[in-house]
Amino acid sequence: MSKRPVVALIGPTAVGKTALSLHLAQRFGSEIISGDSMQIYREMNIGTAKASAAEQKQVRHHMIDIVDPTTNFDVSQFVQTARQEIDAMPITALPLIVGGTGLYIQSVLFDFKLGQAPDNPIIRAKYEQLLSEQGKEALFAELEANDPVSATLIHPNNTRRVIRALEVTEVTGIPFSQQQPEPPQAHYPHLIIGLNTERERLYERINQRVDQMMSEGLVAEVKALQSKLTATTAYQAIGYKEILDYLDGRCSYEAAVDLIKQRSRHYAKRQLTWFNNRMNVSWLDAEDPELLEKATKLVENFINNTKKTI
Repeated sequence: MSKRPVVALIGPTAVGKTALSLHLAQRFGSEIISGDSMQIYREMNIGTAKASAAEQKQVRHHMIDIVDPTTNFDVSQFVQTARQEIDAMPITALPLIVGGTGLYIQSVLFDFKLGQAPDNPIIRAKYEQLLSEQGKEALFAELEANDPVSATLIHPNNTRRVIRALEVTEVTGIPFSQQQPEPPQAHYPHLIIGLNTERERLYERINQRVDQMMSEGLVAEVKALQSKLTATTAYQAIGYKEILDYLDGRCSYEAAVDLIKQRSRHYAKRQLTWFNNRMNVSWLDAEDPELLEKATKLVENFINNTKKTI
């Protein structure tokens, strides 16, 4: 285990992580590591809700704008790069991971591997053919039937991971979600702060966030990226595929916006399922008037306790 303490701030989309992260970073001299699987892509700014240029000037940010949208960038590459960034920070800086991609953040904080069955090209080809012939909905239905737990944790658009989960399950006879023979070991001593709020209010925040993205020019952003958003990881980002469908005439503007809101709400539910099932989280209410004080106290206690054990 690295002895460098790390704080993670997690929560569903649109809950208010950025504002709290800036407060904590300035209070504790932190540098922020984006824990979002889509903010790594250049030019994808509005739809991924990146910290603004002004916010990035306040606090140094890492893992933002590091690859082109035409590049596939998986969790192992993310972990390797993020850990390099963390370990290279000044010793006086408290690394603060901020985001909502549970698998990526967990994989940075812990040393663990999922699905360690050997590759089986024949089985994989079978599911790739299913995807090609019947689409991602049919592929995901297979995952729901064979491993319903994984189906709550893997996005239907992440077809590569859906196929891997099905492949591992078939090869081993054990659901992919249970392919963790030993508890993961912490790579860093860490504190995980979770930000959430009452569901109805969260959904209001999500709808408002989407409306704001549209007014800020999401359609123009996607149009400029149209040739780059093909069969890559970046294409999975909520908001981009829907706008592409609108630009290609497959749906109306209103239908695209409604679908972005709906899929964002469903994503928030999946995020919370992951956090609650996979992480030891100190939860705070985003609407609590004492939020800043409570979050600050959690970090102070963590730092003091960590100093006693190092």
